[in-house]
Amino acid sequence: MESTPEIRSKSVAISREAAVLVVDDDEHVRRSLRRVMRRTSCAFLEAPEAATALDILAREPVTVVVSDYRMPGMDGVEFLRLVKERYPAVQRVLLTGQADTAAIEEAVNRSEIFRFIWKPWDEAHLLLTIQDAIDQFWMTEENQRLQSMLTARQAELERLNRDLDAKLEARTEALRLAAQEWRTCFDAIADPLAIIRGGCEVVRANAGFARRAGVGVGELPGLHCVDHAFGDLPCPRPHLAEAAERVVTFRNRAWLMRAFPFGADALVVVYKDVTQEREVSRRLFQTEKMSALGQLAGGVAHEINNPLGGILAFAQIMSQDPRTAEDQESLRLISDAALRAKRIVESLLRFSRVPKEHERGPVDLARVVDDALLILHPNLRDGKLTVVRDLQAARTLGNANQLQQVVVNLIVNAAQAIQGKGKVSVATGPGAPGRVVVSIADDGPGVPAELAERIFEPFFTTKPEGQGTGLGLSICYRIAEEHGGTIRLESPPGGGARFVVDLPAETIS
Repeated sequence: MESTPEIRSKSVAISREAAVLVVDDDEHVRRSLRRVMRRTSCAFLEAPEAATALDILAREPVTVVVSDYRMPGMDGVEFLRLVKERYPAVQRVLLTGQADTAAIEEAVNRSEIFRFIWKPWDEAHLLLTIQDAIDQFWMTEENQRLQSMLTARQAELERLNRDLDAKLEARTEALRLAAQEWRTCFDAIADPLAIIRGGCEVVRANAGFARRAGVGVGELPGLHCVDHAFGDLPCPRPHLAEAAERVVTFRNRAWLMRAFPFGADALVVVYKDVTQEREVSRRLFQTEKMSALGQLAGGVAHEINNPLGGILAFAQIMSQDPRTAEDQESLRLISDAALRAKRIVESLLRFSRVPKEHERGPVDLARVVDDALLILHPNLRDGKLTVVRDLQAARTLGNANQLQQVVVNLIVNAAQAIQGKGKVSVATGPGAPGRVVVSIADDGPGVPAELAERIFEPFFTTKPEGQGTGLGLSICYRIAEEHGGTIRLESPPGGGARFVVDLPAETIS
């Protein structure tokens, strides 16, 4: 029976790459099926029994297997079951007689056949069945290909997702570390620093700002100023309205405030405590004035030397003439006063002279103390203040001018400590082997233990404001160190304070 043109064209168009294996022990059946399949472009393979068919399947690509049910040896159901196990993609069709309903049921259950064809068959139905089996094969192949692609795509997507998760985690960790580094650097800045917006509200600030504001770091966000102040810090808004930088004196501290715009309504404000800098500038200016006054005093002292020389000369000439005892005593007093004035002028010249670091030489510490006491005599001549000297031989190498400055500072401090009533003891002499010492002691109230460790710090003073700069002892400490020595504070058993300057002794070669 001829198939219709539509069926033939469809079969040829779709089945040109298919191969159909017919398994039947009847030669006539195989020949008949070969004749029918000749109308298509499918490859036709045949086998008389199951064993031969399995060999063909092992070496040839087969699309559809059409098997008879009743065959010698292995029946069609068992054969198709093996085909299903070994080649699951190959479509399976069973040829059976009208009375083989049990075989059909067994084939469906065990072999999962695609279709079955009744004997005798209708050629059109046979071709449609085979064509459907071929279509099912390619559909299964395509589904498997698509499933493989989908599996590969899913695996790729999973890999990409893992990579994205890893990158996201790495980026998140990098951002966390960057934020932590930023916060650490932000809080490590010693000067108070804050981001302030709107009505003087803190957005963020560092630990230095928190300390000055008197709050914990966790309380900073949202903190508002109180009476135009954040604790010890002035609120920047009233002061930085017209200028981005300004120095404000607030609660006895001088603050340099700098503001930088941040966003629409916020400022980054940096505070710097310039109290000491301004005090140093003031004191340096005062030092310059004192230096000028020292130069003036040196010039005046130099000019005084000339009339003093004349007074001494005339007193000595007049004393050589015959005089009464009373006149001779008067001339002696004149000479003594002139000599004393000359010594004061010489000491003043040495003290006012600007020291030079390269000027080093033998220094007689007893002479240095004598000169210092001579300079300070007007301040020490109060009858209620007693100066006790114990000046033994003590020589060192150094700058006599600088060492005299140390002694003067220490004697002045001792006199101020006892407020002009008491005893100041000055001594020089040998110290430890290879060392000499100068000590200045007073019987005043002494130095409290809590202050003893700070007395050599620059600008530290216990005197009322305006009566001390806090530089005297720090200068003494520096000069002693420059001479290879030390200066220390001792508390004598009887009370008061003793400052000991320990210096290297002069070596005699």
